[in-house]
Amino acid sequence: MSNVSAARRREVVDALRRGTVPASGLDLFAVGLERFEGVLDKELAAVASGSAGFKAVRGEYGSGKTFFSRWLGERAKRMNFAVTEIQVSETETPLHRLETVYRRLTERLSTATLAPSALREIVDNWVYTLEEDVLDQGAVPGGPDGPDPGRLAEEVEKLLERRLANVARGNPGFAAALRGYHRAQTEGERAVAEALIAWLGGQPNVAAAAKRYAGIKGDLDHYGALTALQGLLTLLRDCGHPGLLVVLDELETLQRARTDTREKALNALRQLLDEIAAGRFPGLYLVITGTPAFYDGPQGVQRLAPLAQRLATDFTADPRHDNLRAAQVRLGGFDLEKLHRLGVAVRELYADGAEQPGRVRERVDDAYLMELAEAVAGELGGRAGVAPRLFLRKLVDVVDRVDDIDGFDPRRHYRLTVRAADLDDVERNAWTQRASSADEVDLDL
Repeated sequence: MSNVSAARRREVVDALRRGTVPASGLDLFAVGLERFEGVLDKELAAVASGSAGFKAVRGEYGSGKTFFSRWLGERAKRMNFAVTEIQVSETETPLHRLETVYRRLTERLSTATLAPSALREIVDNWVYTLEEDVLDQGAVPGGPDGPDPGRLAEEVEKLLERRLANVARGNPGFAAALRGYHRAQTEGERAVAEALIAWLGGQPNVAAAAKRYAGIKGDLDHYGALTALQGLLTLLRDCGHPGLLVVLDELETLQRARTDTREKALNALRQLLDEIAAGRFPGLYLVITGTPAFYDGPQGVQRLAPLAQRLATDFTADPRHDNLRAAQVRLGGFDLEKLHRLGVAVRELYADGAEQPGRVRERVDDAYLMELAEAVAGELGGRAGVAPRLFLRKLVDVVDRVDDIDGFDPRRHYRLTVRAADLDDVERNAWTQRASSADEVDLDL
């Protein structure tokens, strides 16, 4: 890993030290995901060529579903996709309110070079691309001071209408907002331009004056959000981004929603899958994540028979024989062997940038990594599957000390301690507190 930049290494290690998933660099320690690479890369390539795709990811709590989706997002960005991740929530982002889902989508939109929210930059790049296309076609004659601005704006508007013709038929407001944004930029109406970007991003309560300026009415609603997504895919494609990866994470939360909300959300998901299958969203790759209980239990997918049919997948007893092209793929989670491999990968990543790389590798050797993995898993009731986050946080703590303190030997000077404040909800549920005396045992009488 010596070819990893210092900035990238530092970003990854700093995130692990905090106990969070790094924003990038997940490929540096993605253990156990190698078997998915070939199939997913082919599916992304198919989407980039103009089709659409869908994948459902299943795994127990702590199995790495969020890590998997962000790892896939990094692979997609290397193929120049735009990427967005949405945490489904009954209160903040209800799945049946597609206008809210679309708003979160644009708020979290990013590319390999643009951080969230990249919507404004993507729209600007799209308008610039239209201008370049107009000039390349020779539609605007040049002069001593360059092309005539008024004529250029007129020709760009005509090209804009042609590019968005299909979207305009279903959602004329989206094309009108883009047209108004371009005119506002040309006329120096910055406040209006900002308001129209907000409208294009699905934000509510946009100033009425800005909407009058562009000739649009109201806000994006449930159905308008779908055509807005079509428009966004068109913008991305024209800007050189062949696709958009959308991750709907933690769908298992729907099981705890009110019955009417849950059923409307499941129907909205079914609608999205049908639209993808019908080819309405070329360039879209949708990924959803959930627990086995969400896919198989009575409070999840099985409540809506048409959705259950679309997601039906046969799983064999041996995960190695899973069909990775199927609608669903499953994550096996971590065992001690995978935890050990993960520790080796992170130790090597750290050592390549350490002040004392030899000392790190000598004192945090492979045998010690297994000892630490067993100790962390033991604190969590032997459940190695929920241990990776805590294990990596403790490991970085150990190698920090080894690298900084000349006489520090983790076998003699480090004792693993786990406190409730160190744990997330899943880890806390698995945590087994060892009482040193009968007085420390809480009895519910």
